Amino acid sequence: MAILKELFGPSKEEVWEQLSQDIGGEYFTGGFWLGESKVRAEVGEWTVTLDTYEVSDTGRTYRYTRLRAPFVNKDGFVFTIYREGMFREMEHFLGESDVEVGHPKFDEAFVIKGNNETQLKALFANEELRKLIEEQPDIYFHVKDDEGWFSKKYPEGVDELCFQVHGVIKDVERLKHLYQLFAVTLNQLCHIGSAYKDDPELVI
Repeated sequence: MAILKELFGPSKEEVWEQLSQDIGGEYFTGGFWLGESKVRAEVGEWTVTLDTYEVSDTGRTYRYTRLRAPFVNKDGFVFTIYREGMFREMEHFLGESDVEVGHPKFDEAFVIKGNNETQLKALFANEELRKLIEEQPDIYFHVKDDEGWFSKKYPEGVDELCFQVHGVIKDVERLKHLYQLFAVTLNQLCHIGSAYKDDPELVI
């Protein structure tokens, strides 16, 4: 085991358990009956859950890391942001375009979409929020609305702030920054009038 640790570094379980201790969260061990291991921690008024999930496609299985936080969406504002170039071929096919939020280097590096341009610009006016996003080598960060199957999971008006990337993140400092990203984003959503400082007290 010591040789494996030297070759591949600490396990996900070791890193995530350390993370939970460092941020005052709770680590849940996974297993056959319990599903994937996870970390749950409070950031301000909200609960953020870190876990992994798998997607199978053409005989191959891909694992993703994600963080999620339910919140009361005051005005139905949703957004998506990811690094430039990630889905450009799909966007061209769908004819979709992104929004510039008024910060040239940030606009050049990321594709930003949303259902309210004014709120997009207000959200990303937060310098700390932009910096935390820029620190992420890979990012797909968005608000999922409560349509379809999602509406069965949460009460009306509760949406989900979600981060996801391919692979398993085992960098404790990066994970800490992601929890900080959620805290800053949720507070900024409150500041611009798109969220309430209420935790819907739902477990995910």
